[in-house]
Amino acid sequence: MSFQPIERRKVYELIADQLLSEISERRLRPGDVIPPERELTRLYRAGRSSVREALRMLESRGVISSIGTGAFVVAGYANSLNSSLLLLLSLDQATMHDIYELRRILECEAAALAAHRHTEAHLTLMDAAIAEMQAGLEAPAAERAELYIDGDLRFHLAVAEATQNGLLLHSMRALRDVIRRALTSIFTIPESPERSHEQHLAIRAAIADGDAERARVTMHDHLVRVESDVRRALSAGVNPANGGTVQADG
Repeated sequence: MSFQPIERRKVYELIADQLLSEISERRLRPGDVIPPERELTRLYRAGRSSVREALRMLESRGVISSIGTGAFVVAGYANSLNSSLLLLLSLDQATMHDIYELRRILECEAAALAAHRHTEAHLTLMDAAIAEMQAGLEAPAAERAELYIDGDLRFHLAVAEATQNGLLLHSMRALRDVIRRALTSIFTIPESPERSHEQHLAIRAAIADGDAERARVTMHDHLVRVESDVRRALSAGVNPANGGTVQADG
């Protein structure tokens, strides 16, 4: 027989678990305000220090976000994963190559699934994103990068949404801020944004045609090419993290 010691848990951990349960079971949803400390103290019959520590724990995990004056709201479901990815990059535990390798794993299969599962509404979202990218290419220099990158990110999220796989979509949303850092750097590479625009059109066409293999290969070729451009930008001394620790390779 194997006997294990009974785990003694601190009050703040139990409070955090109960709040997490409220969120995971959708009784509290993203954007909902967490009851104030005074109310949680009454509900859980616990000290305010325990309630405060529980809230700090959930905030550090990216589950809730502060809105000032001691108040918190439920964060977006992908926020904690987003925070973890940014932390890994800041600690040099991940490289830009790691990010693009992950993107190829996720997005090539996402494009293939989107070819089978998309609706006209999804294609409309892709079209709007591509139009925003085109507008970025034609915009004044001061607005060009932000407008173009917003469209680029929207396109990839639209492809993820077209898979109709909620977990994949949340994963892509979590990657969004990391991807934005990398895309910022490619504006230093002549004609890179124009090539990306053309490749997005090709990906969209493959998905619309229901050709899963073509969608997969086209997405793969696009991501490989963009990673190559990011490496060139980094080699030229352009850091997509604006002085942060993103590395060209591991």
